[in-house]
Amino acid sequence: MATFLNPAYVYGPVHSRRLGVSLGINMNPAEGKHCTFDCVYCELGTNEQRRTSVGFPAAADIVEAVRQKLEQLADQGVVPDVLTMAGNGEPTANPEFPQVVDGILALRDRLCPNAKVAVLSNSTFAHVPAVHDALMRVDDNILKLDTVDPEFIARVDRPVGAYDVKKVVDTLASFGGHVIVQTIFLRGEVDGRSVDNTSDAYVEPWLGALRRIRPQAVTVYTIARDTPYPGLRKATHQQIDDICQRVRQLGIRCTASY
Repeated sequence: MATFLNPAYVYGPVHSRRLGVSLGINMNPAEGKHCTFDCVYCELGTNEQRRTSVGFPAAADIVEAVRQKLEQLADQGVVPDVLTMAGNGEPTANPEFPQVVDGILALRDRLCPNAKVAVLSNSTFAHVPAVHDALMRVDDNILKLDTVDPEFIARVDRPVGAYDVKKVVDTLASFGGHVIVQTIFLRGEVDGRSVDNTSDAYVEPWLGALRRIRPQAVTVYTIARDTPYPGLRKATHQQIDDICQRVRQLGIRCTASY
């Protein structure tokens, strides 16, 4: 199915289902992906499809592109609700991620002080001290935890290299509540195998991890755009609503996107 890449360091603003009017900040090259996951549901396409030899952009270049865009938007009377670091792959994989965070926070304070700064990350570098410290400085530290089942992670998130979900849960808990857990629920199959994580067999252990993490909030969502695999399907509205309600019963704020 059709997928896409973000063509520049800055894209949008777009109307995000979860974040409002979001100005996207691409921490990766425009020519391809650098990601520590190879998710079957990734709207950017698979890592193999989007392979690139181009390195990460420099922090100074990203921050300058954001400055120019914010000033252009101000001239148009447009103020984003959130400045979102994401883009073509894992944003925290950029070796100058902490410097970008500091630069974006400074721009926000000067040019759009009411906007939030958010990071959408798959959590794989969140344990690295410099990355952890930078994530503590942003307003919305949104970290992925699709399940705590290692086999499902290997089949659906498809980490590149070693991935220890218990360590990830411990890392998310180490933020002391300054974290928003992001989880996709989906159904269907890939290569003839089920990728359904909406049943109690997956949801109950995931809820147990949330009890350990105690995040400030959880956001649950399902497929919204084309994916590399046509056998994937959305979780139903009822499934998403039921899961969200179970999170709320833990005393944790939960939002849902369909």
